[in-house]
Amino acid sequence: QVQLGESGGGLVQSGGSLSVSCAASGLTFTTYTMGWFRQAPGKEREFVAAIRRSGGGTFYADSVKGRFTISRDNAKNTVYLQMNSLKPEDTAVYYCAARRTGILSTIQDPTQYAYWGQGTQVTVSS
Repeated sequence: QVQLGESGGGLVQSGGSLSVSCAASGLTFTTYTMGWFRQAPGKEREFVAAIRRSGGGTFYADSVKGRFTISRDNAKNTVYLQMNSLKPEDTAVYYCAARRTGILSTIQDPTQYAYWGQGTQVTVSS
């Protein structure tokens, strides 16, 4: 049974930093591209970042580029999202997700991800 478990969310002031992590089990971690998505109240789930199997390719939404960094530790089956210079509009539930290798152009499409965590709340106060 595949399980993805996020941790590390919380409350931070605008301009601050926060790191969230996602531990995976029940899958061969090194064969999956890992992604982070977020969903704010009343909004659709949106892509944040993704990292390819070997960690050699990373992708970011324009809204977080230069502020967020995704990384993975394949020895620990864990993916991380370091968030700096946080803004109130970054407030959302953050989800990690896993997908097998697919067409690169679909890496931002949440429907292409087979497994999802339960999410962790990130709140940025102004």
